[in-house]
Amino acid sequence: MTTDDTPVLTVSQAAELAGMHPQTLRQYDRLGLVVPRRTAGRGRRYSRRDVARLLQVQRLAQGEGINLAGIKRILDLEQHVSVLERQLADLLRMQAARDEAEGRVFAAGSGGEVVAVPLGRRVRRSELRVERGRGGALVLWRPQRRG
Repeated sequence: MTTDDTPVLTVSQAAELAGMHPQTLRQYDRLGLVVPRRTAGRGRRYSRRDVARLLQVQRLAQGEGINLAGIKRILDLEQHVSVLERQLADLLRMQAARDEAEGRVFAAGSGGEVVAVPLGRRVRRSELRVERGRGGALVLWRPQRRG
């Protein structure tokens, strides 16, 4: 099964799809703009994602007038942002799972006992064994949610 990341295209095939000369692709490889994978015999193999990146380089160079060094910096920063976005999404999923697991409300009676109360459930004083005559203080505590 081929995906967008499967390196199946030769230099000439990728160049034709991108509308470029094969020598341009070789130059971009030397500069690190679009680095294809290599076969056992050291031949270049491009993926569909590489071709899309070639088109992006072409658009930035011809359409925006950005030099190749600037394009490399832009592409590197975009890749870095993608990595950070994936890490953030993973951390947010972990945080949500932790909040769900720990998303409880704690109540403390005047005797000092701590009772975990399920979310959405009203606390009754009888459940907390609050002693009458000792002030009957009741404290509810919820962990603060960041966001």
